[in-house]
Amino acid sequence: MKLKQRVVLLAILLVIFIFTKVFLIDNLDTSAANREDQRAFHRMMTGLRVELAPKLDHTLQSPWEIAAQWVVPREVYPEETPELGAIMHAMATKKIIKADVGYKGTQLKALLILEGGQKVVFKPKRYSRDYVVEGEPYAGYDRHNAEVAAFHLDRILGFRRAPLVVGRFVNLRTEIKPVATEQLLSTFLTVGNNTCFYGKCYYCRETEPACADGDTMEGSVTLWLPDVWPLQKHRHPWGRTYREGKLARWEYDESYCDAVKKTSPYDSGPRLLDIIDTSVFDYLIGNADRHHYESFQDDEGASMLILLDNAKSFGNPSLDERSILAPLYQCCIIRVSTWNRLNYLKNGVLKSALKSAMAHDPISPVLSDPHLDAVDQRLLSVLATVKQCTDQFGMDTVLVEDRMPLSHL
Repeated sequence: MKLKQRVVLLAILLVIFIFTKVFLIDNLDTSAANREDQRAFHRMMTGLRVELAPKLDHTLQSPWEIAAQWVVPREVYPEETPELGAIMHAMATKKIIKADVGYKGTQLKALLILEGGQKVVFKPKRYSRDYVVEGEPYAGYDRHNAEVAAFHLDRILGFRRAPLVVGRFVNLRTEIKPVATEQLLSTFLTVGNNTCFYGKCYYCRETEPACADGDTMEGSVTLWLPDVWPLQKHRHPWGRTYREGKLARWEYDESYCDAVKKTSPYDSGPRLLDIIDTSVFDYLIGNADRHHYESFQDDEGASMLILLDNAKSFGNPSLDERSILAPLYQCCIIRVSTWNRLNYLKNGVLKSALKSAMAHDPISPVLSDPHLDAVDQRLLSVLATVKQCTDQFGMDTVLVEDRMPLSHL
């Protein structure tokens, strides 16, 4: 064989060797990543049921100190949380030392300070579990049980971006009124034999108070994020216009995602993938009301999208608002870890996991069976949407690896 032919043959063999090696390494990496996703899923399922217990072992720290130390730029709580039951027990039982009107917003809430100085947001019960909210997807009052369910779904999906939430019963006459500010106290009234209040908010009206069963009111309490992590509000790129008859650009522009990708903070970092994750989360819970979102301040796009205010969900089990998934089907990208987790949860596993996670909550049962069935059904729609994307663009384009090392302070 001539020297020139030998050189060409060696070059071809070298190229084949390099491509084979790269292919094997890529597949080994992918396989290892998938195995880690599977292990994480099994760890989550093992620790899913949270029994509310007062005891904190192996530490002299308060529940509030532990929860505050959990918060880092990319998660509100870590994967393994042996102290979660004690923290949630404290949220559900600690003495209320002050009660005030809620922070600014459209819906009724109260800001409570618990023994030890911890702030929590109390959202009162407005509907029975089987009540169906008709009309627009964002219609009706906030649903307190939706906050509880959304928190546990956040755990199940492995996002860890929602503040801690637990159900709580409070006695308005003995626990709230004696420590209420004048501003909150002025909104109390009696309807029949029931104590009620209407608070201060954009839609709060004296004619539409939230009423206890006698003096005892069911609600949810959401743990306030530490003050050392101030929040920054952002307009959601797939939000509605708030103008009747006027469409947002994403509603008519098929190439809208390409424009978003050129805009900060979506042109680099994890924020766009967070938007995609959030669209999946919101679709599963039936939340079409996330037109703004919060991150931590001065994050330059590196902070997570924090899953706050999830109460406009679980209103109608028949709701199938596909527009919530617009970021997913317009961008056609999703994290590999999210895709893996969604596949692990099909065939009824998601419904079972949610029921198990919420079983020990003080207001259990948190969701009715039609809502649990609806979550399972919506999951199938998410999986079908991703499949349409992979059929069109290929797995390598649609499934994006996004594994950021997390350091706990």
